[in-house]
Amino acid sequence: MFETIKICTAVSDYDYDLPKEFIAQRPLENRDDARLLVFHRSTGEIEHRKFYEIVDYLSQGDVLIFNNTKVVPACIIGCKISGASVELLFIEDLGENQWKVLIKTGARLRENEEIWIDNKTIPLKLIKKLNDGSWSIKCYREIDIKGLFQRIGRMPLPPYIKRVKNNDVLLHLDRERYQTVFAQKEGAIAAPTAGLHFSKDTIERIKDNGVEIGFVTLHVGLSTFLPMKTEDMRDHHMHKEYYECPEVVIHKIEKAKKQNKRVIAVGTTSCRVLETIATGDAALSYSGWTNLYIYPPYRFQNVDVLITNFHLPRTTLLLLVSAFAGRENILNAYEIAKRKGYRFFSYGDCMMII
Repeated sequence: MFETIKICTAVSDYDYDLPKEFIAQRPLENRDDARLLVFHRSTGEIEHRKFYEIVDYLSQGDVLIFNNTKVVPACIIGCKISGASVELLFIEDLGENQWKVLIKTGARLRENEEIWIDNKTIPLKLIKKLNDGSWSIKCYREIDIKGLFQRIGRMPLPPYIKRVKNNDVLLHLDRERYQTVFAQKEGAIAAPTAGLHFSKDTIERIKDNGVEIGFVTLHVGLSTFLPMKTEDMRDHHMHKEYYECPEVVIHKIEKAKKQNKRVIAVGTTSCRVLETIATGDAALSYSGWTNLYIYPPYRFQNVDVLITNFHLPRTTLLLLVSAFAGRENILNAYEIAKRKGYRFFSYGDCMMII
């Protein structure tokens, strides 16, 4: 039965067990062949469908909002002078030949030591470790780091997706499939994964049914990679991320609301943009930085339906969907998904909360 949302403030209350065999390691051959779990909030009913059948749940006049951010292949493999391998994820250009990076290595790192990239032809200097666990690094000379991304960079896959270092076939596949078909504005270091299921054909069928389409932008940033360190969810703070919501999208939302049509967010990132503008002033277009943190018992103002993947335990993403549908409902749906053999996380299956 449908549950009135209960408020559990402990992060540990948003935990669940997931054996590693449920974590999808690669995309399906066809994007929209993913499975779709449909949860009806009003009744608690759950349906099991294929993603390409999502058209059956969309009506004329509904507004479907995508995040058109584009993932930057900003992960570069380097090494220390000792030869120890180092993986660098470039997060932010700090100016003056300096970058903010996340570093993954089994070796100890020290300030002022060198990291070499691009077949040991380009040296980088570690400046200092920052409070969030990232590092600031400096290039010794003018280097086109963004050009290196396109030439030797890898997609910044989440750590639960495992890749053999020299598996060129999968690395090439990730370049295409860890990116939505509508990606346009470069700037994210993680994909808006709910959007990965949409093929161009499915989007065209949705349009043909009279559904309005809109695009916002939220460049997924460092918050995606950082765990929640507080036990009380109210003490957690989100890192800011850049967003844009054009005037035409705001008009579509206003029209839908007046006509009692639904606003459907594709992914938690689109949802956060729509809820960010709902709390803003009366301007007709919005852009800027948001650190909106959505957790129970948040009251959603713009979003009526949420399309989203299955999320990691103890994360802000799981808290957001719990705010939308109820913690017990979400955890119960996840248990059913496990029993039915759904695939979890970024390359996994999808959930539609109506």
